[in-house]
Amino acid sequence: MTDQSALAARAAALSAATVLCAGDVMLDRFVYGDVDRISPEGPIPVLRIRREVAMLGGAGNVVRNLVGLGAAATFLTCVGDDAPGREVATLIDALPRVDPVLQVARGRQTTIKTRFVAGNQQLLRADEETLAPVADLSLDRLLAAAGEQMAQAGALVLSDYGKGVLPARVTAALITLAREAGVPVVVDPKGADWDRYRGATVVTPNRKELAEAAGLPTGTDAEIEAAARRLIERCGLDIILVTRSQEGMTLVPRDGAPTHLPAQAREVYDVSGAGDTVVATVAAALACGAPLVEAARLANVAAGIVVGKVGTAAVHVDELLHTLRRQDLEEDEAKVLPLPAAAEKVAQWRARGLSVGFTNGCFDLLHPGHVSLLAQAKAACDRLVVGLNSDASVKRLKGETRPVQSEAARATVLGSLASVDMVVIFGEDTPLELIRTLRPDVLVKGADYTIATVVGADIVQAYGGRVMLAALEDGFSTTATIARMNR
Repeated sequence: MTDQSALAARAAALSAATVLCAGDVMLDRFVYGDVDRISPEGPIPVLRIRREVAMLGGAGNVVRNLVGLGAAATFLTCVGDDAPGREVATLIDALPRVDPVLQVARGRQTTIKTRFVAGNQQLLRADEETLAPVADLSLDRLLAAAGEQMAQAGALVLSDYGKGVLPARVTAALITLAREAGVPVVVDPKGADWDRYRGATVVTPNRKELAEAAGLPTGTDAEIEAAARRLIERCGLDIILVTRSQEGMTLVPRDGAPTHLPAQAREVYDVSGAGDTVVATVAAALACGAPLVEAARLANVAAGIVVGKVGTAAVHVDELLHTLRRQDLEEDEAKVLPLPAAAEKVAQWRARGLSVGFTNGCFDLLHPGHVSLLAQAKAACDRLVVGLNSDASVKRLKGETRPVQSEAARATVLGSLASVDMVVIFGEDTPLELIRTLRPDVLVKGADYTIATVVGADIVQAYGGRVMLAALEDGFSTTATIARMNR
């Protein structure tokens, strides 16, 4: 099973997730229109309004994403006693598999964010909101509901937009309830004071939020890791997952090396709500028992989908599955790499803790003996690289009548095998340069060799790798097959 197909299986299982989500809900309004002139009253564009759309924003968008992924959610939040608050309640009620715990606060204004959009470009955002903490009575009711629901939850999301639902005492109480129940806590943070998130499992800042909270620069990979580790130690966190826009994500655990995930988006139209998608996907995956790295990789793919949409958007599980399956096909097509790209790919595998195997040959006419050797090689490692002799190299080794198939054809056939993760064509007579560059953990050749005669065995053994001699399938030989064809 490939990485992408494993992620697709994980995505398909998200319908089993139940997530408790607490945080600040808001009403997102989008006013769409056209701009074709500048106002005579001032140097501003005139928007000719064509349509208006309203949807759940803030923590509400996290819940929309959970529903899109197929998960069930309990939503703890608060709105004002006003028309926008009633509109929010109606939108929540329309979502399937959502159990709302909605407190209505008299005298409080429901948060509204109105975005004016021409084409794919936001012209202006206007906010209407109350920033004071929600009344203690309403917050105590939310905490009581959380205590009743926590045992049935697979994960807790705290979606903090600084609008009053998650003051420090409520945040601390919710994290304590989750920890006591063995439920992972995923936090979308707000502000520079992260002490209130002490004990959280995963905190998901963007680069700017990380810099503000740590008081450190976050321009490079090393700076991001240093800032994240400062906060992990200072605030008692397990993991920080940093979203980095066009540079992807970085996962920094309390112990161990960071994992850098490249951006997945092909086109970026609107980043509104992308952080909500990340939080929802990580939480749903953790609720289904996924390891954190897998949850982050799934969230990275989901974020790449949602930024390609206009407005505060949510991702649907069918979109996620389609993207993962498309990437799986593209990955198969991209198995044949030049050495520099191969070295980079191997480094990425190693960063994820995967072992790398290597074997090589001409593979002119692929037969069951080849297939058996490759299967044995794959069984000895997580990822298998095959060094393939170029046409010129085969000609020097086998004679003027060889190869029967071109290097492109041979590489394509090898790349179609599930046991082969990468093919690198080399023009030398031996694969020494590949072995020195890729530094495989396991070097595999057939049992017709001895370890002493395997090219590169001394190099691999010198840095602690091992050499494996694969059992041979009797009766199969490319040379013999060609001889029979020429009779």
